[in-house]
Amino acid sequence: MHKSTIVQLAAALAQRKISSVELTQMYLDRMNAHGDLNAFIDINAEASLAQARAADARIAAGDAPALTGVPIAHKDIFTTRDFRSTAGSRMLEHYTSPFDATVVERLAAQGVVTIGKANCDEFAMGSSNEHSYFGPVKNPWDKSAIPGGTSGGSAALVAARLAPAATGTDTGGSIRQPASMCGVTGLKPTYGRVSRWGMIAYASSLDQGGPIAQTAEDCALLLNHMAGFDMRDSTSVDRPAEDFTRELGSLPLAGLRIGLPREFFGKGTSPDVETAVRAALREYEQLGATLVELSLPRTELSIPAYYVIAPAEASSNLSRFDGVRYGHRASDYDGLESMYMKTRAEGFGWEVKRRILIGAYVLSHGYYDAYYIKAQKLRRMIADDFQVAFKACDLIMAPVAPTVAWNIGTKSDNPVAEYLADIFTLSVSLAGLPGMSIPCGFGDQDRPVGLQLIGNYFDEARMLAVAHRFQQATDWHVRVPPGCE
Repeated sequence: MHKSTIVQLAAALAQRKISSVELTQMYLDRMNAHGDLNAFIDINAEASLAQARAADARIAAGDAPALTGVPIAHKDIFTTRDFRSTAGSRMLEHYTSPFDATVVERLAAQGVVTIGKANCDEFAMGSSNEHSYFGPVKNPWDKSAIPGGTSGGSAALVAARLAPAATGTDTGGSIRQPASMCGVTGLKPTYGRVSRWGMIAYASSLDQGGPIAQTAEDCALLLNHMAGFDMRDSTSVDRPAEDFTRELGSLPLAGLRIGLPREFFGKGTSPDVETAVRAALREYEQLGATLVELSLPRTELSIPAYYVIAPAEASSNLSRFDGVRYGHRASDYDGLESMYMKTRAEGFGWEVKRRILIGAYVLSHGYYDAYYIKAQKLRRMIADDFQVAFKACDLIMAPVAPTVAWNIGTKSDNPVAEYLADIFTLSVSLAGLPGMSIPCGFGDQDRPVGLQLIGNYFDEARMLAVAHRFQQATDWHVRVPPGCE
């Protein structure tokens, strides 16, 4: 049962083949058995089982939406009332929110059971999930490897079948990259599609929530209930509700134009990754699609643009953590300024401090125009490059990351090398476009490789349908890491 998809579990629950309490307990037992992955920060079995009993009562009463009783995990960047909300930081180690994030709230309204909070890089800053105060998450395919970041806990637990799905957030690739490195499916929707209210902020103009699951079909079903306008979020887009499953299984691939940006292939991309991605593209050709070579000329410039804009916004967003209102407070200080300094020195990890300092620098007098304004102009040019590309194709496909997952600790002393791992995902985030990763094979040391799909604004339904067709023709998404069967 633990290998079942959300669609399969929902059907089993509706037909009374299993109860939500039994299902939830099964996943709780698996979570305890695979605790060495360090995929969870907080587990509250009592709260989870109480939610499961309520779901079973709804099913018995005949008043149950499709997802009622299905257990999922939430990345610990979403606030929750029944579980700690730490953002992977010492600063919020013991914090419990008085409210649920909109994403959590909407899924709970559908009867979804929360079974825990997934480990993540501190305040969603990182590319490896080694920057959590609670320790690194291990990749279930190879426990010496990173799972990818920052939603590494979410991706790892789905890969290990500790939950059928989990929520994640993507600022510069933090859903797509760990999904690729853990061999699962992850979707970053169009910016503004999913409410950010209750999501602990890193970079407000980039952060976007999305689902991580085994299949594109599951991601489509989850997005149906995660997406939607939220008046509490000033960046939420007011659009009519959509059924993101509407084209699954019916979209013809004959005539579909798939764009291949030359900047994503060749130099900088490891041969094992390119081999797996090229094989997936040949599969799409056999299904009727046409491959079109094109260019996204400012791809390399997405790294300096992102690492100016995101730290600038982070330095502003994280100023609220000062020890005055909530979170960690230093125990030994002399006056208000001393309390600020010691609290932040103790509460923030090195990667967070690094990005705050960079952000404060680029926003300071004399450097704002030289760095921040120029980065924003470059961001607009990157978005324009995509619009030119979409005149020649319907979807863009490429690798998610230039390499498979690397070993834990390999890049700890070289943050720039870690930042470069996001080169194929950053431009999509800067442009605010939807993107996703689907498993397409294995590379060196039998570590997973993901195929990245990039759509135009609000084109998630077609992108999901195209991914679904690939998963109907292949079995990469059903592979389970050894020891997790």
